[in-house]
Amino acid sequence: MGILGAGGAFITTMQTLKARVDEVVFRNPDNGFTVLSIRPDIGDGPPGLARGRVSAVGSLPALTVGESITFTGEWQDHAQYGKQFRVTSCEWNKPETVDALERTLASGWIKGVGPRTAKQIVQAFGMDAMDVLRFAPEKLEQLPGMGRKRARLIAESFHEQHDTREAMVFLQGFGIPPKLSMRIFKVYGEKSTAVIRQNPYRLVEDVPGVGFKTADAIALSMGLAMESPFRVTAGVTHTLRAASLSDGHCYLPKDEMESRARELLGVAEESLSHSISELIINRRIILKDLPAHTAVYLRGFYDAEAEVASRLTGLRDSKPRFTVEDEETRLLRIEQFERKVHTSLDETQREAVLCALRSCVCVVTGGPGTGKTTIIRCILDQIAGEGNFALAAPTGRAAKRMTEATGNEAKTIHRLLEYGGDGENEQLTFARDEKDPLDVATLVVDESSMIDLFLARALLRAVKPGTRVVFVGDADQLPPVGPGNVLRDMLDSGAFPVTKLTRVYRQSEHSMIAVNARDINEGRAPRVNERLSDFFLERQDSAAAAAETLVDLHSRRLPAFMKLDGDPTRSIQALSPMKKGECGVWALNKLLQAKLNPPDKGKPEFTRGDTLFRLGDKVTQTRNNYQLEWERGNEEGQGVFNGDMGYIESIDEEDRSLSARFDDDRLAFYDTAQLDDLELGYCISVHKSQGSEFPAILMPVVGGPPMLLTRNLLYTAVTRAKRLVVLVGKESALASMVRNYRVEKRYSALARRIGEGW
Repeated sequence: MGILGAGGAFITTMQTLKARVDEVVFRNPDNGFTVLSIRPDIGDGPPGLARGRVSAVGSLPALTVGESITFTGEWQDHAQYGKQFRVTSCEWNKPETVDALERTLASGWIKGVGPRTAKQIVQAFGMDAMDVLRFAPEKLEQLPGMGRKRARLIAESFHEQHDTREAMVFLQGFGIPPKLSMRIFKVYGEKSTAVIRQNPYRLVEDVPGVGFKTADAIALSMGLAMESPFRVTAGVTHTLRAASLSDGHCYLPKDEMESRARELLGVAEESLSHSISELIINRRIILKDLPAHTAVYLRGFYDAEAEVASRLTGLRDSKPRFTVEDEETRLLRIEQFERKVHTSLDETQREAVLCALRSCVCVVTGGPGTGKTTIIRCILDQIAGEGNFALAAPTGRAAKRMTEATGNEAKTIHRLLEYGGDGENEQLTFARDEKDPLDVATLVVDESSMIDLFLARALLRAVKPGTRVVFVGDADQLPPVGPGNVLRDMLDSGAFPVTKLTRVYRQSEHSMIAVNARDINEGRAPRVNERLSDFFLERQDSAAAAAETLVDLHSRRLPAFMKLDGDPTRSIQALSPMKKGECGVWALNKLLQAKLNPPDKGKPEFTRGDTLFRLGDKVTQTRNNYQLEWERGNEEGQGVFNGDMGYIESIDEEDRSLSARFDDDRLAFYDTAQLDDLELGYCISVHKSQGSEFPAILMPVVGGPPMLLTRNLLYTAVTRAKRLVVLVGKESALASMVRNYRVEKRYSALARRIGEGW
C-alpha cells in the first residue's frame, strides 16, 4: 500500500482498490483510455485523504456506474488534477447481496435492463439471477410483460458484455496490459478467449503490436508444449519476418534460417523439420535453389519480389507513349534549356536526359552536388507538352525538397498512389493500381535508394506500359529501412540504362561537403577544419565530453555562427549512428530537449514509457501508421510514415494525447496507444535521416560497434547537410569509419530474377 514518507510525500507502490463506479467522466472507445470517478470501499483509498469520491485513470474495458470493481494500480499525484489511482488492471466483483446484485444489473451495461427490470429479475430469481441470464435466459420469458423478443435482446446483450469482460480478465491474467488487451479484443471480439486458448500464436499474425515473445509467454504459461506444432511454426515464420524487420532481408538461406529458429525455439531438429515441411506444403514459405544456397521466403516476400521483377522488365520492354524526337533536335532543346537557366550540362548529364526521354525505365545515380536535380529540371523542360507528368519521393521531406528544387509539386509515393489502408502480410493498399493507374506520361522518382520491395511493387502496379519512369538516387547511401534494396538490385542486374554522375558541381569556393562526401565514398579521409570551410571536426576524447559539446554547439555556438533567428532545431539536426550509449539517439534527445525546450509552467507535458513529451518538442515517427488521422487545411486523411518529422502543437495531459504538425503541414492526432510510434526528434539515427536534407548536421564520432560505424553510414550522414557539417569526437574514430567498408548485405534475389527472368 501507499505510505506517507518523510516530509509528507506520498510514496506509491502497487496495490488493489475495491470501489464502486460513481461516474464515467471520459472514455476513448478506440484505445480504452478512461477517467472514472470511483468511491472506494471502507478500508481502501489513499492514506491521508478524506473518504469519498476519487479519480481512477487508465486503459480499461467499458465500465458502468454502480458496478463494484477491484482495481490494481498505484496512487499518483497529477500536477493539474491532484491525486489519482492509475489503473493497470481490473476485475469485476461478483455481487454479494441482493441490493448489490440489483444495482449491478440496473447499471446500464445490459441493453433493455433498467432499474425496474433489474428489480423484477432479482425478485424472480434472487442471487441466481446472473446464472439465469447466462445459462437459462429462456426463463426470462416467464416474467410479466417480458415477451420472447425482449428476453432474447437482454440475453444477447448479457452474453456479449460477459464475453468482453471475461476476455479482458483472461488477457490481463497473462500480464497483457489493458491497451493491448483492447487491441486484441477489437480483432477477435467475444471469441478472444477461445482463439487464444486454441492457438495464442495467432496473435502474432493477426494483432499489430503483438510479437512472438509475447505470444510465446502466454502459450507457455498456459501449458502449451515447447514442441507444439503451433509454437514451432510460429517460430519459423517469426524468424523470417524478424530478419526482414531488423536486417531488411527478403529471404534467409535455409541453413541460417534453421540455425536462427533453433536458437529461438530450443526444440529438436525433428520438430523443426516437420514444421518447415508443413509450411512448404501449405505454401506459407517458399524454397528456391540459388547458386550459393537454398533461399527460404515467406510467401508474401517471394510473390512481391517476383512481381517487381516482372513489372520492371515489362515496363522496360514497352515503348514510350510519345515519339522521341531525333537526337539533334533534342540536343538543340537541351541547349535552349541551358541558356534559359544559365547552366551547362556536361556530356554525361546530357546523356542522362536523352536516356530518360528514349527509355521507359532508366536510372540516374550520383552523390551530392553531381547535378541530379539539374537533370530532373531539364527532363521536365524537355517533356513540356508531352502529356501529364508526376514527381514523387519516398518521404515528405524529400518530396518537399523536390518541389522547391524544380518549382513543380512533388508528392510522397503514398500520397501519389492515394493510400487507402494497411492490409495484412505486408500488403499496402492504394487507390491507384493496375485497375486505376496513374494518368502520366513521365514519372520521376527521387531518393530511390529508400524504396523498399513492397513500396516498389505498389508504385509499379500503378504505372501504365509506355510510361517513362526515371529513378533518381544515390546508390551509395544506406539501403531502405524496409526489406529489399531495389535501386541497388536494378543496378546490379545490368538490365536497365544507367547514368552514373561523378563530377561534383554543387560547390562554392570554400565548400567541402560534396568533395568530402566523394572522398569518404572512395575511402579517403575527409579534410576538416580548413579556413573558411563548412566541414569541421570538434575534437573530444570521451563520449560524455562529446555529448556535452554537441549540446552546446546545437543550442549556442552554431546558431550564432550561422546567424540563425528563432528555433535552431529547424536548421540544425543532430544525427547519431547508434540508439544506445552516451552519444546515442536516446541519450542525446534527453539532453537536447532539456536545453532547447526546457520545462515551463505554460508548457503542458506528460510521460509515455521512457519518453517525456512537452509542448513544442521536435518529434519523429518511427513506424508506418496507415490509420493515423491528420488534417491539412480543409483536407483530411490517414497515414503517417516512418521518418516523418514535426513539432508538438498541442498536448492534453489528462488523456495523454497530442497533435503534431509535420513538415508537409499535416496536423496528425495521437492518442495514448499511438504514441508508442512517436519519439523525440532533436537527434535521429542516420538511417532515419535518409531522404532528408538539413542546413546543418551535428554527429558524434566516438567509436562503437564496427557493424554500425561503416563508411556508407558516414557518407549518408554528411550528405544530409546543405551548409554545414560538424562532427564531434575522435579523429581515430572518424578514420576508422572511413576504412570500414562493411557493405550491408541483404538477402535478395531481385537482381537475379530480373536478369534470368524467373
